[in-house]
Amino acid sequence: MRTELLAPAGDLDRLKTAVIYGADAVYFGGKQFSLRARASNFSLDDIKEAVEFAHSYGKRVYVTVNIIPHNSDFNGLEEYLRKLEEFNVDAIICASQAICDLCKRVAPKLEVHISTQQTTLNSYAMAYWTSKKVDRIVLGREVTYEELQEIMQIAEIPVEVFIHGGMCANFSGRCTISNVLTNRDANRGGCAQSCRWNYHLYHGDDLLDKDEYLFSLGSKDMSTPDYIERLLKVNVASLKIEGRMKTAYYIASILKGYRLLIDSYYENGKVSEEDLKKADYYLSLAANRDTFNGFYPGVPDEKGQLYNFITTASQSFIANVRSYDAETSEAIIEVRNHFEVNDELVIMNPNGDDVRFTVKEMFDEKNEPVEVANKPMQLLRIKVPVAVNEYTFIHK
Repeated sequence: MRTELLAPAGDLDRLKTAVIYGADAVYFGGKQFSLRARASNFSLDDIKEAVEFAHSYGKRVYVTVNIIPHNSDFNGLEEYLRKLEEFNVDAIICASQAICDLCKRVAPKLEVHISTQQTTLNSYAMAYWTSKKVDRIVLGREVTYEELQEIMQIAEIPVEVFIHGGMCANFSGRCTISNVLTNRDANRGGCAQSCRWNYHLYHGDDLLDKDEYLFSLGSKDMSTPDYIERLLKVNVASLKIEGRMKTAYYIASILKGYRLLIDSYYENGKVSEEDLKKADYYLSLAANRDTFNGFYPGVPDEKGQLYNFITTASQSFIANVRSYDAETSEAIIEVRNHFEVNDELVIMNPNGDDVRFTVKEMFDEKNEPVEVANKPMQLLRIKVPVAVNEYTFIHK
């Protein structure tokens, strides 16, 4: 059975983007019972529509119910699980044995996937969860590739691993820094990502570290294109991308890269250097932090950490397509970043190779010519060399 590529979705539009750009399965949270409370998240109506859309493409849907619950968190949970089953959600992702047991009892058609929040890092923990009749284990990001090989030799149930996205300063999210500094509970959906902040050292009013940041707890982001072939060879069930708060452009770019590698492996039996170069290109489009291979090569040293670094958003993404007129070959695009007439642009469609072109002229909604696109969300009309659609992104 082929390994699935699993993508995040912060809302319904991003879920549709993930499905269109090649995800085999998508995961997201509801309005309750989920971490990443600051993501837009899905209402019950959204969940129903999401399942119908994904299933129409033959894709699977997983809903995160992964809070570390207190007593009050169980209010309404049984009814919620029954609704997910009614909507034909394929699985829940949970971090609590109590939620796992409840789901098995009240919504038995739902698969139960044990979240990375349980920090499953060894064969003994795998055996424990196997005895609990769960349907899948999401390993902690702290597993090395050597350890993964050992785990896969005895695994009796499907195993999911992370391949891309943010890393935690603690073991797979078991962190209370946010609780202490902001009173926002990281394990109940409110993480302030305090590990991404920059810190100074003061003695009284005196700044001791002068112009340099004292330290950053933040890890580099995980990015593992050169491990994909090895992960596929050990037959993990799922390759997971982190990022429910990321943009649709980020999701599309990352999926294009990993989809290329996975398909090449199954078609050719290997991932070539040319494949890796193409994948690296797509992965770089959405990067805003330095990356590394996570724990797969071994326990990271200081080279896996970020110091004196400020996150910057990618400026390569300049527009997405709102509509397309096949008769005139014109597209209405929504501006996101600065570009000008005579710039060379790149069309990234869900299927097929990218297409480069030079924008010769642009017009606004009043049909006035525009030389410089520098108003975010402005709608402009341009000619494009190939057919595009609402899931097309344009970048420099």
